[in-house]
Amino acid sequence: MGLLDDLRAARRAAGGRWKTPNPGTDYMVPALLFIPDISGFTRFIEASGSRLAPYLIADLLEILIEANLLDMQVSEIQGDAILFYRLGPPPSIADMVMQCRRIFLDFQNYLRLVERDTDSDLGAALRNNDLTLKIIVHYGRVSIAQIREHTKLMGRDLIVVHRLLKNDVTGSEYALFSEDYLQTQTPADITRSFTWTRLLRGSTVYEHLGRIEYRYAHLTPLRQLLESADAGPSPSGQQSNALQVRRAIRVPASYALRVISNFRLRSRWMQGATGVLYDLTKAGRLGTSYKVDLNRGQIDFQAVQLFEDEEERTEYVEKISLFRVFPNSLLFYFIQPVDAHSCLVTLEFRYGHVVGSRVVQFGQLRRMHRFLGASIRQLAALCERMNRKQLSR
Repeated sequence: MGLLDDLRAARRAAGGRWKTPNPGTDYMVPALLFIPDISGFTRFIEASGSRLAPYLIADLLEILIEANLLDMQVSEIQGDAILFYRLGPPPSIADMVMQCRRIFLDFQNYLRLVERDTDSDLGAALRNNDLTLKIIVHYGRVSIAQIREHTKLMGRDLIVVHRLLKNDVTGSEYALFSEDYLQTQTPADITRSFTWTRLLRGSTVYEHLGRIEYRYAHLTPLRQLLESADAGPSPSGQQSNALQVRRAIRVPASYALRVISNFRLRSRWMQGATGVLYDLTKAGRLGTSYKVDLNRGQIDFQAVQLFEDEEERTEYVEKISLFRVFPNSLLFYFIQPVDAHSCLVTLEFRYGHVVGSRVVQFGQLRRMHRFLGASIRQLAALCERMNRKQLSR
């Protein structure tokens, strides 16, 4: 049995009280503790005046959970922060820095997508209130209690990681690493992992805990890696981390958009889709989520954006969740009128990273490109067939 199973069995045997399984144990286990915290959360909620603000925060928390590269578990969500943990030995500093970079970039890229909607109150609120991220990394020992279906972590190091959210670091976007974590790494590995920014020393005195030392790195240099705010279709699929297919369809652009945005029709053209689950009362609204049964699994889609410019070019965007191979990915549909009876449709799949080794990544990207190609062919066939049937009536 695993550690949690041993602890649960011991608790059941003791009638709900902890019993020492082995003399001398203190029920404490080593664990990585990781907290991404949304800076500016309270000010944004109060100042935005948008009824959609809480839903955006929920989307951002989901983005943070999706960006989990280290197979961490979620212990709790506290308003604007998530406590992750991973039992066992600490991850390498290289992996830890990669995790911090990924979660920051996914968070900021999604914000940039929402900010593009210049006509919405939510977009304006984001431009006036700078939401960003700070990250706390700590390594220590915790005890574990199972309270019904909830796993509760306890111990001094839980207090430490939460207290580190209030520190003496200037600025609002940084990654802070406690000395307890850094002491598990070699100085050479630490130096190699921070060539992109400076790792600075700091410490804060906390009541009952004393002085806690840490080092921190500002995340601002990573903003140079963010996707362009102009999310239009990239020429020949040349945008970084994007796959693109396009096809001329012999239906009006407005008709193609109706078919694409109709959740009920998704399983009739998306390759491998066998069914769709969604709330009938909310179909067709931006922000609506739906689930697609796809290749013996299920993936969540959410309609997040719809634009139409003066030349009637349309852009429709969906966020994809629970897609383990491509976490925090987006599917863009660009619809360009050719004439009154036909249009050019582009499907562009944008992803932050691909899970797996380089060989696995290459294979998954090829599979995704084939999936997009088959889907757009089936979309074109469905649109033209439905349009012919409608015109023949």
